Amino acid sequence: MMNTQLSLSIALATYNGERYIAEQLDSIVRQTRLPEELVISDDASVDSTKAIVLDFTRRAPFPVRLLTNRERLGSTRNFEVAMRACSGDIIFLCDQDDVWYPNKMALIEERFTTDSGVSVVFTDADVVDQDLHPLGLHLWEAVRFRRPEQAQVDAGDAFSVLLKRYMVTGATMAFRSRYRDLLLPIPDIWVHDAWIAMLMGATSQLSALPTPLIAYRQHGANQIGIPRRGRRRGMTCAAIHGLQALRFEEALKRLREFGDRFPDSGHNIRRLEETLNFLRAVAALPDARWRRLPGALRELVALRYHRYAKGFRSFRQDLLR
Repeated sequence: MMNTQLSLSIALATYNGERYIAEQLDSIVRQTRLPEELVISDDASVDSTKAIVLDFTRRAPFPVRLLTNRERLGSTRNFEVAMRACSGDIIFLCDQDDVWYPNKMALIEERFTTDSGVSVVFTDADVVDQDLHPLGLHLWEAVRFRRPEQAQVDAGDAFSVLLKRYMVTGATMAFRSRYRDLLLPIPDIWVHDAWIAMLMGATSQLSALPTPLIAYRQHGANQIGIPRRGRRRGMTCAAIHGLQALRFEEALKRLREFGDRFPDSGHNIRRLEETLNFLRAVAALPDARWRRLPGALRELVALRYHRYAKGFRSFRQDLLR
């Protein structure tokens, strides 16, 4: 029988992570399926992060490479450095402050090997506090990734969900490295995990594993963490939709650039174009609430709020914001 085992790389981005990095590294060593390599990109840390990593390299049962940025690049650029340096068939994204459960890599690898059409696997997680005490909810609950949307992903239509909102958390994600040329470089206006999910959803298949496979730590220094209610409070309708339109413009540009390589993505490119037209229309709604009603009603009656947003909920938000 042909050996179907894949080579697995971990891309770990660090920055001043001395408080938690040792626990994360130890959890990687405890994996039932060890990686072929661990690539760590440090974003000019000024604490003992690099010393902890260097000590780990001397006892790790797999190759570890430490790359050091001379100046801070930020989280997304730092992940990009790590991803570029990975040589495995599958690249696992890894945050410095989480803890992986022992079967994480094995279960995700199994999903890739059983379905060659899957390009991205992401999972649920247990949300914990800074001391790893459970906070009583799962990540998918926190981001409101509910069963109907999970069913869409399972049916091979993750892109329909991604056009309306993001639900893939990078700390739980792994993807096939053969798509790296499509993904990199990542535009400044995007966060790495949302960008990866959007492009991969447009060109291939995503798989959502409902099993929590990491302890997703929440603390005061999280770069992203659990989305908080009210984060967009104070932003105008035009600002919110305008920002999303700029992001989708970047995604559309990249997908068109690689259209010949992914001919089956043509349908999703057209859907992205339609969504972008909707976003531009609602971004152009007047600032005065009473003057927004005619334009918003046109989008509602045409069912574009239902196809490209969250239906009446988004319509109401655009009128009241």
